Amino acid sequence: MFHKHIQPFPQNFLWGSASAAYQIEGAWNEDGKGPSVWDTYTKKEGTTYKNTNGDIAVDHYHRFEEDVNLMAEMGLKAYRFSVAWSRIFPTGKGEMNEEGLKFYDRLIDLLLEKQIEPIITVYHWDLPQALMDEYGGWESRNIIEDFNQYCITLFKRFGDRVKYWVTLNEQNIFIGLGYRSGIHPPGVKDLKRMYQANHIANLANAKAIQSFREFVPNGFVGPSFAHGPVYPIDSHPDNILAAENAEEMINHWYMDVYAWGKYPQTTMEYLEREGLAPVIEDGDLELLKAGKPDFMGINYYQTTTVESNPLDGVGEGTMNTSGKKGTSSDSGVPGVFKTTPNPNLETTNWDWEIDPVGLRIGMRRINNRYNLPILISENGLGEFDKLEDGQIHDDYRIDYINHHLLEIKQAMSDGVNIIGYCTWSFTDLLSWLNGYQKRYGFVYVDRDEEGPKELRRYKKKSFHWYSQVIQSNGESLHRGDGE
Repeated sequence: MFHKHIQPFPQNFLWGSASAAYQIEGAWNEDGKGPSVWDTYTKKEGTTYKNTNGDIAVDHYHRFEEDVNLMAEMGLKAYRFSVAWSRIFPTGKGEMNEEGLKFYDRLIDLLLEKQIEPIITVYHWDLPQALMDEYGGWESRNIIEDFNQYCITLFKRFGDRVKYWVTLNEQNIFIGLGYRSGIHPPGVKDLKRMYQANHIANLANAKAIQSFREFVPNGFVGPSFAHGPVYPIDSHPDNILAAENAEEMINHWYMDVYAWGKYPQTTMEYLEREGLAPVIEDGDLELLKAGKPDFMGINYYQTTTVESNPLDGVGEGTMNTSGKKGTSSDSGVPGVFKTTPNPNLETTNWDWEIDPVGLRIGMRRINNRYNLPILISENGLGEFDKLEDGQIHDDYRIDYINHHLLEIKQAMSDGVNIIGYCTWSFTDLLSWLNGYQKRYGFVYVDRDEEGPKELRRYKKKSFHWYSQVIQSNGESLHRGDGE
């Protein structure tokens, strides 16, 4: 719909940015920290772009004061960061590492001193290696209590100062890439194990939210979901049905559990017929229903366009991790749906389709289905940034974020309750499988796949642009049609 008047951003809107511990901190074995699965996985030849890892990353562990000062200079209102589980419990449980807690104490206190709202992500993929070795990590129900005790430790230590909390970051990604594609830890390709691990992660998420109510009664908590709204390629009924299938299997399968504590029936019946359904024990559904979040966190980068897929059709595709445009391939579930390029959208060098309107569409769907506030916990553009004479002219990133923010205003005018917006990311960082060449930050970090160099920070053009957006509470955005 078109609006005669566009709603302004509320005065308390959380203008934020985000990061993850493994991607920025470095100090992978310092001050008592134990190894995570990513510390182990990235040491295996050929798992990442040019065998890059997060041993040093962008050295935020030693440079957090410099980074927070840059956030304050920008005028950032919120900063979402994750806690490294094995920095708190080196073996995932048991003896607690006080030095790890002290690091996050210092970070939180400095953020508050600079009037930046800290948002803690409890789990951003860096499972302690010891728990993987002991019982297979997310494949064992033992992790529910170990994760809960880890969460309680953080709730008790930081809950007096931190109001907003994210439980699991992109469960659909760390489970899907870990157990379907086999390109994230633990490197498994087994759908039965994937759906079981996903169910256990759901239980762990619900248990943590249940504990949150006890230890941080005045706080707000929710998961962050990698949301890709689904479109049919055209209006042919077979493709409309494929889009219905994909929307349920890709999105509702996760968010229905978060919000309602139950799995979508059509997908569950499909998995039962295929022998893939998770084992649901007595008490599981009651626990899932007890874990209702305060908001739905969404990490949004692109939509997914699909068409009909025959029983002997396309299965697992390939992901572009090199930045060479056109090297990804379509994927799907035979007999259910297959992805296909959207001819109406441009793509990044990593073949991610750029669709700001899709963010509005996705939030509308979430608002109508779940009636929950939304925290946009990630959104950003990964590209090849060039440092020239100490400057980075990333107008493409400004254009990308600007258009997404305009669609957020449209969604607000549609009636969607949006708490805040966190860009990915504040500084450049290690992009998991993609190395250091895929840059997302407002702050350029002088390092690459060959080594850390000086790790010097440079403010990009987008740094100054976003600062103006924050200062004007969104009024400085380049205005689009209908405004």
